[in-house]
Amino acid sequence: MIDERIKRVAAVDCGTNSIRLLIADVADGRVTDVHREMRIVRLGQGVDATGEFAPDALARTHGALSDYAELMRSHDVAAVRMVATSAARDVSNRDAFFAMTSEVLGTVVPGAVAEVITGADEAALSFHGAVGELDSAAAPFVVVDLGGGSTEVVLGAEDSDEVVAGYSADIGCVRLTERCLHSDPPTDDEIAAARAVVREALAEALRLVPVERAHTWVGVAGTMTTLAALAHNMTTYDSDAIHLSRVGFGDLAQVCADLLAMTRQQRAALGPMHEGRVDVIGGGAIIVQELAAVLGERAGIDELVVSEHDILDGIALSIA
Repeated sequence: MIDERIKRVAAVDCGTNSIRLLIADVADGRVTDVHREMRIVRLGQGVDATGEFAPDALARTHGALSDYAELMRSHDVAAVRMVATSAARDVSNRDAFFAMTSEVLGTVVPGAVAEVITGADEAALSFHGAVGELDSAAAPFVVVDLGGGSTEVVLGAEDSDEVVAGYSADIGCVRLTERCLHSDPPTDDEIAAARAVVREALAEALRLVPVERAHTWVGVAGTMTTLAALAHNMTTYDSDAIHLSRVGFGDLAQVCADLLAMTRQQRAALGPMHEGRVDVIGGGAIIVQELAAVLGERAGIDELVVSEHDILDGIALSIA
């Protein structure tokens, strides 16, 4: 007998660097994975400089989304929600993107189209997706979703899963790399310039979000999970082992420093490194270093908890 409380949904997160799919069964506020997938399409290629989506970036995204739509149809999803984040907020040719998503998603659910969400919405979805399995005794949580074009910093309440404050800073691993890190490996001057950009971009987030109240730092998205895999000396990426693993700040600092000193070829040879992150992981490492320094000083936090559950899970819950 089919449990009518269960709703099969598809969530798509289209960011600056990757497009990700979660097909899941949702019931009673819990998400059960059916299929989860990520592809690097670099939709935000050059957006920081040109203010437009590049034609080849749109073509890569179209190809990945078409494959995702086929998976949605084969799994008989009842509803789909696709959100676009930082890169899509910044471009002048969004109409081409919306026309493409409408064409593809309409083959799954008539009328379905991507929506560009605000930084505040992105922060809230990321938070709710990330904290569902965490022990409430470790609250309040500060969740950081480090993406390609933006970084969301969100603080939750001490006695509930409600968001107290959140902010989307206009900096991410792709944006920072394209703006500052041009050498292989980046020079000391480039790294110093990147740190200055990150501190300026995060200043408003750290003014509006009282991170000093947090007891636990939770990191989500590919930069965070890759750093954790490297800190745990994994030879290949293991999502089950990564989920809810912990990395002390000493190990985290060492991994970040090592990555910034490596050439592209050396980074590409690392077992857990996805080929689509090789060029931008250094920018992500700098953002993580700066956040760790602030959270250590203001909140006395000394480790990072990494979650494989993130905005995708938040999107799935929002559909159901």
